Amino acid sequence: MSIHFYEPRNGHRLPHDPFNAIVGPRPIGWISSLSQAGIPNLAPYSFFNGFNYVPPIVGFASVGEKDTLRNVQETGEFVWNLATRPLAQAMNISCTAVAPEVDEFAMAGLTAAPSRLVRAPRVAESPVSFECQVTQVIQLQRASGEMVPTWLVLGEVVGVHIAQASLRDGIYDTAAAGHILRGGGPADYFSIGPEQLFHMFRPR
Repeated sequence: MSIHFYEPRNGHRLPHDPFNAIVGPRPIGWISSLSQAGIPNLAPYSFFNGFNYVPPIVGFASVGEKDTLRNVQETGEFVWNLATRPLAQAMNISCTAVAPEVDEFAMAGLTAAPSRLVRAPRVAESPVSFECQVTQVIQLQRASGEMVPTWLVLGEVVGVHIAQASLRDGIYDTAAAGHILRGGGPADYFSIGPEQLFHMFRPR
């Protein structure tokens, strides 16, 4: 097997950085937040995942100091919204770089619905939303200890909204929900459908 090896610090020598394509596809962190002044913000983050069961904890990474990071640091709250195939274009519009006072909900033609337990709104059109309270904001660092301008935001999920249509006999139907995922090249996304589903139980 011929291997392409590189040290990231020296460059990958490829047309596009393969790291994001290899660590993927990844769930999209479609994060809604509210500034202290009450201005809603909505932005997708390509580094997002779940990190704990009990309590449920999710996290996303802000590469650079962005409006979302400032909002969650000021208010201690955010909402994760599931990005689905029908919402893909709206999600993409919400990543437009705009001034902090611009409402991305309105820009993307989405409805800011009130949450139950946090002040940050959720995306009404999304079939799943997690209301979260921030537990940690961690600035990342290199192995050498040098700080990196990226912040990992972790939040405890304190409220969950699930559209009844996404539940089949009380079980969440991932295959039918239309999740979209980030990965591959600079414009590559993936979707989940029944054809990707297979079952494999853990050995006892």
